[in-house]
Amino acid sequence: MGPLQGLRIVELAGIGPGPFCGMLLADLGAEVVLIDRKGGSLPFGAGPRHDLTRRGKRSIAIDLKQPGAAEVVLRLVERADGLIEGFRPGVMERLGLGPAVCLARNPRLVFGRLTGWGQHGPLANAAGHDLNYVALSGILNHGGHRESAPSIPPTVVGDIGGGAMFMALGLVSGILRARETGQGQVIDGAITDGCAVMSMLIQGLRAQRLWVDRRQSNALDGGAHWYDCYQCADGEWISVGALEPQFYQLLLQKCGLSGQGLEQAQFDVANWPKLKDRFAELFRTRTRAEWCELLEGTDVCFAPVLSFAEAQAHPHNRARGTYVEVGGVTQPAPAPRFSATPAEVQAPPVGIAANTTELLLAAGYTDEEIAALSATGVVQ
Repeated sequence: MGPLQGLRIVELAGIGPGPFCGMLLADLGAEVVLIDRKGGSLPFGAGPRHDLTRRGKRSIAIDLKQPGAAEVVLRLVERADGLIEGFRPGVMERLGLGPAVCLARNPRLVFGRLTGWGQHGPLANAAGHDLNYVALSGILNHGGHRESAPSIPPTVVGDIGGGAMFMALGLVSGILRARETGQGQVIDGAITDGCAVMSMLIQGLRAQRLWVDRRQSNALDGGAHWYDCYQCADGEWISVGALEPQFYQLLLQKCGLSGQGLEQAQFDVANWPKLKDRFAELFRTRTRAEWCELLEGTDVCFAPVLSFAEAQAHPHNRARGTYVEVGGVTQPAPAPRFSATPAEVQAPPVGIAANTTELLLAAGYTDEEIAALSATGVVQ
């Protein structure tokens, strides 16, 4: 079992960062109780076995708008160390489940509020998605080619990096303090805040005037010839990131470019566009497999650009067990790796209301009370 064994988390069902945050904690051994919406469906029409963020959790379905529903949630909260919710500001309060109410019932609770814009600010009540939050952080401006539109990343930079990861760390940090002091607290997790922190390296470069706010004009955003993706003879792509001078020199050597005046041109910014054209022409002379044979595993800082299917089959990922099969579905294994308390997928993704009765019994309800809650439509 993972290092978080013994932690209890209540997660209010949502989409994106909240479910992923709960999955991270479950992967590391926490007991995560997922409160689904009664009569609800899974995001994007997924079946339970394919909504992978539900793995390792237990589920109860509650109609939060029914009289008596808030009390059921509070009974679950009483036994919890942390709570994750991703509603717009004020929704939990209107449901009778705001931080003041929950902390009154359980003073040690760490109440995690995970939203795109945060709990206050001019945009706090506006709708948004990953793309919008990454855009507001300034990060999106530096994805893509100079003369094209910003490149839209999959929903991992904002929802996952700026949201779920920061909230998982915040919850564990808050719980550690609550165990010492007996005092819980509220976490205001804004994806825009997390994305801003993720850009810290770039912010430091900007402060030194080593970064300009123009797409594909910097060393680490595809502006340099030695840090970009290139198309091969077969139409596939490779990535090269030879930042350090010794790695750049090795790249030139491996590619047959030594002694042609490029050794001193690594940081000749004015000539980067011309050198990029030269590199592009070179990399189009061989297939991706041929470049892998020549460069992969060397210190030129190289990797093929893979599809998800190719990534699952790559020898390095297979050797590390980066992907596992659970319930007949291939998916990423928990990370990171712990030597003494290894993390593992506790169970396949849970269906809606799969554990309602057992969770209510654990919360102290009798069979008769559970039957009454079901009959009145409070639980499913």
